[in-house]
Amino acid sequence: MTEPDTTNGFAGLRAVYINCTLVHAPGLSHTQGVIDKSVAIMREHGVEVDQIRAVDHDIAVGVRPDMTEHGAAVDEWPALLERVLAADVLVLAGPIWLGDNSSVMKRVIERLYGYSGVLNDRGQFAYYGRVGGCLVTGNEDGVKHCAMNVLYSLQHIGYTIPPQADAGWIGEVGPGPSYLDPGSGGPENEFTNRNTAFMTYNLLHMASMLRRAGGIPAMGNRRADWDAGCHAGQDNPEHR
Repeated sequence: MTEPDTTNGFAGLRAVYINCTLVHAPGLSHTQGVIDKSVAIMREHGVEVDQIRAVDHDIAVGVRPDMTEHGAAVDEWPALLERVLAADVLVLAGPIWLGDNSSVMKRVIERLYGYSGVLNDRGQFAYYGRVGGCLVTGNEDGVKHCAMNVLYSLQHIGYTIPPQADAGWIGEVGPGPSYLDPGSGGPENEFTNRNTAFMTYNLLHMASMLRRAGGIPAMGNRRADWDAGCHAGQDNPEHR
């Protein structure tokens, strides 16, 4: 086993992958096959990686940080969110069904959104200073559509999205083998492997840059300043 490369500024970074497959563990997840390739690159460079298979947890429906405060009998999301907030990088990964993201992916995004109004210690929204990306798998069309939805959602709640922040694999259009099925060609697909590598390194580069910079500068994006009437970039006669 090779020693992690700690010479490039990536050591000390933490990443969390949320697999939004519909298949409970230990069932075969084709999405996990693509995740594994990205995780291997992360770990090669000394990044601490956490992984969550969302369907194995009781994640309540809703858009509040803790849905037990709003009628849910059980909600494991608050504990999962702590793991998300501990990471510099978040990768959401999931399958395509009927040309769209899985119901599990949508629920995870909704729960992430439920925390987006919380502020960090600089007065910015909570996810500022973190980096996001996505992986998509399936045996039908829709990779780019699914990626657009995930990446838009992540940037909207405060994640920074680097260039080439998505990768995916689909087989031939119509019923056919999935990523890890024998003969699918998925694990050997050069386009998917290249984009997975580019995505992973770009996430690491951006996370490293943000760490060195101390996050996103707070000028012009502090909620309290705006609420107080200091509208950055706008006419503010009372705050000249």
